[in-house]
Parts: sequence; structure tokens; C-alpha cells
Amino acid sequence: MQITIVAVGKLKEKYLKMGIEEYLKRLSAYARVTIVEVSDEKAPENLSDGDMLRVKEKEGERILASLKNSQHVVALAIDGEMWSSERLADKLDSWAIYGKSSVAFVIGGSLGLSEQVLKRADEKLSFSKMTFPHQLMRLILVEQVYRGFKIIKGEPYHK
Repeated sequence: MQITIVAVGKLKEKYLKMGIEEYLKRLSAYARVTIVEVSDEKAPENLSDGDMLRVKEKEGERILASLKNSQHVVALAIDGEMWSSERLADKLDSWAIYGKSSVAFVIGGSLGLSEQVLKRADEKLSFSKMTFPHQLMRLILVEQVYRGFKIIKGEPYHK
């Protein structure tokens, strides 16, 4: 299975990079996982509604340009469906079985995802009603994908 994580912005925090690298190394036994960073749109501190929309649209264009038509796209969105770790494992397993072996998870910038990206998504996933920093979501996502594969294989890790 080929999993792509498309994320807005460059990851700067060393501790997040180290955590993500560890899970990517662990995941290599189960799937090919790549992270594609698209640049975030520079914006002033106090944004009007129009400015926020413009920023999300510009970032959305970059996200859409990095997606392939053949990919099954899962947008991380606060208003998405909440899955358990077991449900994510079931999804990963069924995507592989039913020919959706190329999956892209999309993490927006600090303002979220554009309507165009949400429309392109095949599914919307929420990790919580809480808001998390988008950089931290990368680590949470790769850990959950790793956990999902461990569940599928019946291997110890998930409790």
C-alpha cells in the first residue's frame, strides 16, 4: 500500500521530526509512506474573513496539485467522522483489498482546508472535536496508521 500524507507548511520542531521519523521507520514494514509538504501562504496576524478564505484557497490549490486522480483522499477536518483505531485499521485493510492501494491523508494549515479540497476528499476524518496544531497532527496520524497496521496483523502494540 502507498500512503501519502500531504501537509501544509514545513515541519520545524525537532522533537516532532524525530517522532515522525521513528513511526515512518516502523511503518516501512507494512506500507510505503511519504510526506509531501506544500508551502503555507503567508498572511498578516489579523485576518479578515476574505483574507482567511484567500489563504485557504491558495493552500488548497497547492494541495490539489499534489494529489493524483487515482488516490483515495482522506481529509483531516474537525467536522469529519470520528473513527476508533480499530475502524482506521478496518479502513486501511478494506482499501487495500478493494483496489484503493494509493491513499492520501490531507492535513491543512492553521486555518484548515479549502472547500475545493474538502470536495475532492473521498472521506473526512476527525481525530477529535478539539483543535490540534497541524504540525502535531502529522505525528498523531503516522502513529495511528502504524497502530492500524499492527491491529490488522494481530501484532502486539495496540492496547
